[in-house]
Amino acid sequence: MQADIPRVVIAGTHSGCGKTTIASGLMAALVARGITVQPFKTGPDFIDPSHHTLICGRPSRNLDVCMMGETGIRRTFAAASTGADIAVIEGAMGLFDGMKGSDTASAAHVARILKAPVILVVDAHAVSRSIHAVVRGFRDFDPRVKIAGIIYNRIGSDRHRQMIAEEEFVPALGWVPRQPESEVKSRHLGLLMASESPAMQTYGRVISETCDLDRILGVARAAPPLNVPAPVAQKTHAARHRPVIGVARDAAFCFYYQDNLDRLARAGAELRPFSPMADTEPEVDALYIGGGYPELHAEPLERSRCRQFIREREEAGMPIYGECGGLMYLSGSLEADRTYEMAGVLPARAVMTKKLQALGYVKGAFGNRPGLWTGTVAIRGHEFHYSRIECDPEVRFAIRLGQGAGIGNGNDGLMEYSTIGAYTHAYFTDAFCRRFVAAAAAFKKTAGKH
Repeated sequence: MQADIPRVVIAGTHSGCGKTTIASGLMAALVARGITVQPFKTGPDFIDPSHHTLICGRPSRNLDVCMMGETGIRRTFAAASTGADIAVIEGAMGLFDGMKGSDTASAAHVARILKAPVILVVDAHAVSRSIHAVVRGFRDFDPRVKIAGIIYNRIGSDRHRQMIAEEEFVPALGWVPRQPESEVKSRHLGLLMASESPAMQTYGRVISETCDLDRILGVARAAPPLNVPAPVAQKTHAARHRPVIGVARDAAFCFYYQDNLDRLARAGAELRPFSPMADTEPEVDALYIGGGYPELHAEPLERSRCRQFIREREEAGMPIYGECGGLMYLSGSLEADRTYEMAGVLPARAVMTKKLQALGYVKGAFGNRPGLWTGTVAIRGHEFHYSRIECDPEVRFAIRLGQGAGIGNGNDGLMEYSTIGAYTHAYFTDAFCRRFVAAAAAFKKTAGKH
């Protein structure tokens, strides 16, 4: 089937050129015009999509070839764009930067898959005529990628703009001046989350004043029809039979792929957000605790009675799945500025480090071990953390990795009872979701007998 979705990739020459600010500002400017924008981000990032989602009022989706495959890219893109007037896709890193120095999973790769024109963000700070050599190189590097226009960022003055414009040969669609007061601050895992900084939202005014929105819309509307796979069939489940999976959603746990949540719902789960920092005992049949910043919120996590609730449910056999920050929280303790008591579900302690411990894609599989509710299913994902896990002797692991660091020695997915905690931020398969939901349903049935 074909889909006629106006779309554009906002890519950069390199990380730090300002593409996230400009892409988010463009989304805000279009929304201010009354245009419905569906946002996307290439790669495995969680933080930039949080800004997109807040701005557009629609969940931003990741488009990652390594985790999703090309068919998955098209399917997610088409399904998420339903009802939108335009799709704006923010690229990761430089336009042609892919996995291990290759083209694979680069923004250019995604642009080719989606037949999407590219608007290139170029940092013009401290350069004038020489910038055209950069633009020409990007334009000619891969003829399969259509660079339809340039947004020049960090323009110093009108004279600076004039010097660049004198030899323009790729259409300039924007001249954005330096805006140091609007920059979003960063921490060890990237920019601040959208809930922590409103700067991206306010940048829409800057883009409206300095970029040609009508021409940008024209670029997006010129994208050719896209062949997309048929949508995945949706199953219906009676509400009273749907097991409830509690999803940790607060300042400490905020890293989730929207596709994962959708797949769990499609597999038959009701998803119910809860906060491990709050003194609450959610009525749930399973728990999914994603990544985030437990190290920044260790004190309220330690104080919360939710720790005791989770220990009790673990001992009762509730299925619990935690990843990265969730793994750290499920451990016995977390060592940051001091040692904090955590949920104490997994026989290990988490230790924050000053150096990056792992960064990259992960491939592996869940093993078929007694009591392991996942069964033997493949796992793909990404890892990025500044911590390590020190395990007790004689621990068991659920995942064996063929690629990636995991917890150590090719192992990930520390397990205890029906709880699994992994460093991998997994892109869930349908098979994994069916097993997770089935385990939640089995616990719901068992718990209902008592």
